[in-house]
Amino acid sequence: MIERDDLLIGGEWTAAHGGALGTSGTLDVVDPATDEVVGRVPIASAEDVDAAVRAAAAAFPAWSEVPMTERVALVERIRAGVEERREELAALLTLQMGTPITFARQAQLGVALADLDEIVKAGRDYAAEEVIGGALVVREPAGVVAAITPWNFPLHQIALKVGAALVAGCTIVLKPSELTPLDAYVFAEIVQAAGAPAGVFNLVPGDGPVTGEALVAHPLVDMVTLTGSVRAGARVAELAARTIKRVTLELGGKSAGIVLDDADLATVVPQAVRGCFANSGQVCAALTRVLVPEHLLGEVERLAVEAASGWVPGPPSDPATRLGPQASRRQQRIVQGYIEAGIAEGARLIVGGAPIEGPGAYVSPTIFSGVRPEMTIAREEIFGPVLSIMSYTTEDEAVAIANDSEYGLSGGVWSADPARALAVARRLRTGMVSVNGAGLNVAAPFGGYKRSGVGREGGRYGIEEFLETKTVVGMPEGVA
Repeated sequence: MIERDDLLIGGEWTAAHGGALGTSGTLDVVDPATDEVVGRVPIASAEDVDAAVRAAAAAFPAWSEVPMTERVALVERIRAGVEERREELAALLTLQMGTPITFARQAQLGVALADLDEIVKAGRDYAAEEVIGGALVVREPAGVVAAITPWNFPLHQIALKVGAALVAGCTIVLKPSELTPLDAYVFAEIVQAAGAPAGVFNLVPGDGPVTGEALVAHPLVDMVTLTGSVRAGARVAELAARTIKRVTLELGGKSAGIVLDDADLATVVPQAVRGCFANSGQVCAALTRVLVPEHLLGEVERLAVEAASGWVPGPPSDPATRLGPQASRRQQRIVQGYIEAGIAEGARLIVGGAPIEGPGAYVSPTIFSGVRPEMTIAREEIFGPVLSIMSYTTEDEAVAIANDSEYGLSGGVWSADPARALAVARRLRTGMVSVNGAGLNVAAPFGGYKRSGVGREGGRYGIEEFLETKTVVGMPEGVA
């Protein structure tokens, strides 16, 4: 049992407390593989949030003047601290949200470390000033940042947001997901050990209605960065609009992967299944709609059934497990509800679908075929191991189906001809497109079109989200 009753505010671990502005309580951290309570953290009240934001605001003037080289050096030390505590962090991720331990070590931790590496590289190379037509253009820190992170890739998102904000010269108040707060405590300890000045980084765990809303609405917060659901993003945008705060949002996806008629199906189909089932399907950029030529549908179905046989739900602490539970019982119910909707609307179930009884928030890996664009499972984000196979007759139809979505986070194209794949990729209305199964490039910008969000994360683009632009005109020649 891991119990924390403190918050990091102004460089000090401080007991949480309620007050006139809010009421504190506690959050239970539940192991989704066993349904057991394994941890407990406080819910930061509005009063606690106010103290954290004021500490960040007080620290901002000095921190914003620290040279970027020194800010980059701090992030390098944070990266070293994450590496040093890598195994501890991986175990916490598995405990909190059920991601298989091998995936936690290789992907969850691997991506977080790569995030910090690329932020450091971008910070070293970044030019914060330039001269345009005699005017001096200066990029300056945005101010106090409220960072709200999700439960599916907790450490990855903390690293992306905090690393970039620190290099930019901002101060931060972090609210991690209520499902996965324990790794955030370790990260906070790492930031402290790396030598962050008091108030530059603050930690306020809690829920959305109390802690999150108090943080987003606080008048001293200059910018909000959130990764989460469309519903959460809309609420953040609404609250932030009252004081005209800057907002970056990385939200949901219903991404499509287009298999062209010259693709190597024996390679493509296992990649498509893995891309949907990894992290128990809890990946915002997962290609959960796979579009295949109608005349190849039967072969794709056969290969998909074969590939799915290697994805057997199991205990996430076992290094051999590829598919763990959903992150919570609530998420299990949501995913099972979508499976039932797919069956009811006439999609053809070719793998899985049956509920899994007993302890743990497990869902059977599920594949539907014969999915039509109007079906619920083709339109709404499921966030579980559920793959929809759809057929098309022409390339134009495939592109139209892929783009017929409220979302636009990711996409994919498979083809034996890279030039043909690129031509299709250019037609997709989405923030990222993977060609022939290429993985995430954390140095490149990541973010969405439409309801998938606003802004970009990763490398130089991620740093720039935390900068304001100032233009100084009328400078004497040579002064700039």
